[in-house]
Amino acid sequence: MRIAVGISGATGAIYGIRIVEALHQLGVQIHLVISDAAKKTIEMETNYTIEQVEAMATEVHDNSNVGASIASGSFMTHGMIIAPCSIKSLSAIANSFNTNLLVRAADVVLKEKKKLVLIVRETPLHLGHLRLMATVAENGGVILPPMPAFYNLPETIDDIINQTVGKALDQFDLKHDLFNRWRGPEYLKTIKKNRKEVI
Repeated sequence: MRIAVGISGATGAIYGIRIVEALHQLGVQIHLVISDAAKKTIEMETNYTIEQVEAMATEVHDNSNVGASIASGSFMTHGMIIAPCSIKSLSAIANSFNTNLLVRAADVVLKEKKKLVLIVRETPLHLGHLRLMATVAENGGVILPPMPAFYNLPETIDDIINQTVGKALDQFDLKHDLFNRWRGPEYLKTIKKNRKEVI
């Protein structure tokens, strides 16, 4: 399997990094694009270096290189995940404003009817943001904002991050164990009981 991953400049760079880590561990071919703003965010928000993130990818593409392989529909991928997706990138994708590789690759995925998953990171949302999301959804994209669930009884920030990452991987039918899936109330009782016993 081959998936393009874009990391744009919104807060939440860890989502993109975790997706790259998870795909790498699953043996998926990763074509990675990191915007200049995202590189700054990675340095500010995480303990990862850009080199560490890029080392997990199969191929790293310069965001200014609109002639890269993933800029063409003739280069086969199973789709693309952008995590986090800034409102600027969302706006460009919604309007096919292909001024950089990240946006162009996303546009290619849409036109080729492949899966585009956007982990849009902004709050609160005004009507303009919502309209952009609706446009992308109408064009075939999946809007998957990082909204934490609590039915899986998260204990750490990593648990919350991994639930969103897992939901993104689910869009590509990738098997993983990043979070506890809903199995009914009795399962939650079992988790709670086991945690008490550990304590």
